[in-house]
Amino acid sequence: MTIGRWWLVLAGAALLIAGPAVSFSEQEQLATEEAPASGRYVFAGWDGPDLPVWYQLPDKVTAETPVVFVMHGVNRDADRYRDEWADLARRHDFIVIVPQFSRSDFPGSRGYNTGYFTEDDGVSRPRSLWSFAAIEPLFDDVRARFGTRAARYTIYGHSAGAQFVHRFVLFMPEARIDQAIAANAGWYTMPDPATPFPYGLGGTPVDERALSAALGQRVTVLLGTADTDRSDPNLRKTPEADAQGPNRFARGQQFFEQGQQAATARDAPFGWKLLTVPDVGHSNGRMAKAAALLIAAD
Repeated sequence: MTIGRWWLVLAGAALLIAGPAVSFSEQEQLATEEAPASGRYVFAGWDGPDLPVWYQLPDKVTAETPVVFVMHGVNRDADRYRDEWADLARRHDFIVIVPQFSRSDFPGSRGYNTGYFTEDDGVSRPRSLWSFAAIEPLFDDVRARFGTRAARYTIYGHSAGAQFVHRFVLFMPEARIDQAIAANAGWYTMPDPATPFPYGLGGTPVDERALSAALGQRVTVLLGTADTDRSDPNLRKTPEADAQGPNRFARGQQFFEQGQQAATARDAPFGWKLLTVPDVGHSNGRMAKAAALLIAAD
């Protein structure tokens, strides 16, 4: 289904309350009133390195205000991603949170978008130090810092951020995800335990229970139909990645199809959907507009 077919539905959709309505404490009210609408702070409330966090608030934050995590791409430019989501946060009344995973603390794809669950030599790292492990405690920090009482969150990523997002769904079955949106990932960890990581789940901590849970999650594979540039220097061109398809658009379709097959083989619920954005290439700004409409319609 193309995103264009959603416009009439989304235009009249009402935003659902993301959590139970409760009263703010005086401290929470004061913190919310004093927080700048847009800014940056440092999050230290987890076992990994301190994370710079870029954020955008809507015009008013209430107990029902939804939280949207936005995962940056390979350039680690969280500030740009926040800026490209700023108007969308105000327009659709949600909080945007963009954690920044530096190259020094989270080196390469191993350190960021594949989760950092092993060292260079393959030795397992403590679960609390995975890059994936930052999101849940950061969500608790956001709730306390800005006053929302949303019970669950949306997590969106573009490019390398979309790689983070789809693997986060696979590796973190206990996460409080309302929905996950993976836009224009360059390559994927397929939901296949027979294929070695990072192109499949072989050798990872993701067991059958976690895989079945991931297949049942609300995941949108969001693809720009023009994201087909084979010459892009950031497009991985290993034999394993090329086996998924020649470009990002083809690889995303293959990921979705393998998810369907994995759910059928396990007789498991399948919660994923595939949506395309016509005539859009590798652009977070344009994909963000489509993703925001999906979030607002929820």
